[in-house]
Amino acid sequence: MNPATLGQIIGASLFAMIATFLLMPGSIRILHRMKVGKAIRSEGPARHAAKAGTPTMGGAVVIVAAAAATLVFTPRVDRALVLVLFVVAFALLGSIDDMRALRLHRAMGLRAREKFAGQVLLAALLAVWTLRVAPEATRQGVPFAGTSWELAPWLFVLLSTLATTASANAVNLTDGLDGLAAGAIAIASAVYAGAAWMAGRPEVGIFAGAVGGACLGFMWYNGYPAQVFMGDTGSLALGAALAAMGTFTGTLLSLPIVGGLFVVETLSVMAQVAYFRLTGGRRLFRMSPFHHHLELEGWSEPQVVVRLWLWAALFGLVGLWAILSGSVGVTP
Repeated sequence: MNPATLGQIIGASLFAMIATFLLMPGSIRILHRMKVGKAIRSEGPARHAAKAGTPTMGGAVVIVAAAAATLVFTPRVDRALVLVLFVVAFALLGSIDDMRALRLHRAMGLRAREKFAGQVLLAALLAVWTLRVAPEATRQGVPFAGTSWELAPWLFVLLSTLATTASANAVNLTDGLDGLAAGAIAIASAVYAGAAWMAGRPEVGIFAGAVGGACLGFMWYNGYPAQVFMGDTGSLALGAALAAMGTFTGTLLSLPIVGGLFVVETLSVMAQVAYFRLTGGRRLFRMSPFHHHLELEGWSEPQVVVRLWLWAALFGLVGLWAILSGSVGVTP
């Protein structure tokens, strides 16, 4: 538990937060001039129609700020570079999706299979690179069990690829209300920053601090009513960032707990689709993902967001407990 490392984590977080805060107003003006306005799903809650035209792709600023802060403060450039490339690669994929959606004037850009294929390819390539710079990542801790598993390289690549793809899509599904995904990512990143610091993994702690700080800076403009959305550019990249934190700290098996809110949102979509098909058109929820169901139950958007942030904090605390009490993969 090096105090100097803690100072670097805090410094990276502040750097990323301030950079995002200062860069975002000019970026919003540029996005307005480019007419990069979000199309809203016609089947979504009626009150969301007022959000049509709000600039999207603001997540690009979040990623740039987090990447810069990581590289400025890290003591291990080789490892930090892999972490940064996790987010940059997925941000580029997300930007292609966003730009195609804007060009076609619809809420979705790339076809689902195109997006999924791109995610799997990027995640697998980055998992292989991780093996080269951080071979100890093959030892993954088991939550609460006080033990760890030494994975064969091929199994590690498979697990990392699945985790990265699942995390990217889960955050993407959660990014449906003003400030919801950004706040939940900030909470999960804080958990990983603390876990990495206590485990003696400074490059991961600095990266997590930078991601969390950038999300906090973004929330000033993304909070209700949002002046800008992160788009797939941000949501896919930030989901991949969480998986990268789990990969490098040997805690991928604890990731579903730390990011439990994202799991709930994803399962609500899967359950809705399965129930709809099995019952011939009946719905389990009024709408999925789950945050839309809560809106249609009469909760205001700020109420939904704040209460789901509390869920995210609870999941984060349980996840930190899982990591520290059982995942020896992060022990220095």
